[in-house]
Amino acid sequence: MRKLAVFDFDSTLMDGETIDFLAAELGLQAQVAAITERAMAGELDFFKSLIARAALLEGLEETKVDTVCANLPLMPGAKETVEALKARGYTVVCFSGGFRNATKPAGEYLGLDADFANFLYAENGVLTGQVGGEMMQGDAKGEMLLRLQKLLSVGREETLVVGDGANDLSMFAYADTRVAFCAKEVLKKAATHIVEKKDLREVLLAVD
Repeated sequence: MRKLAVFDFDSTLMDGETIDFLAAELGLQAQVAAITERAMAGELDFFKSLIARAALLEGLEETKVDTVCANLPLMPGAKETVEALKARGYTVVCFSGGFRNATKPAGEYLGLDADFANFLYAENGVLTGQVGGEMMQGDAKGEMLLRLQKLLSVGREETLVVGDGANDLSMFAYADTRVAFCAKEVLKKAATHIVEKKDLREVLLAVD
């Protein structure tokens, strides 16, 4: 029987928010982090908040983006958890409302089967402040999960989802095992399992 595990990236597979690390390069971390916090709590529309935060990154060199993204701190237990799930027969993927500059290198290191994220647009090696992709809307993760389930012939009863913020709610709607990991209150209310410890290996308790 095929099984599917979907992880959020920022503050789930990775310990922090990619866009906050990038904003720090421009001295704008506090400003961006404040918007991120409200978006993850469900107080701001995710699409509008992403557009606003990406705009603040205008002028950042693409080489700096890639360097920062290649050195992001992974959540404790991330690699062991991915390996353990794959050993249990899971296809393991990442959905991120953030950026593929970060999910691609992390996904390769962790051994993910696929990663889905947005793209920061650059011209002449410098970010323009524009962003695009299939993970920009608040319901994007749910829509992508449905497509993957159909593609892999996996039902909601064989689907595990793990996230921390309001934009993970849409994928929680299509999985029977829903883990809120060090999450905002809005996501905890929709979860079947709640993990408060910063160790992804705790997620394995939901499938054992």
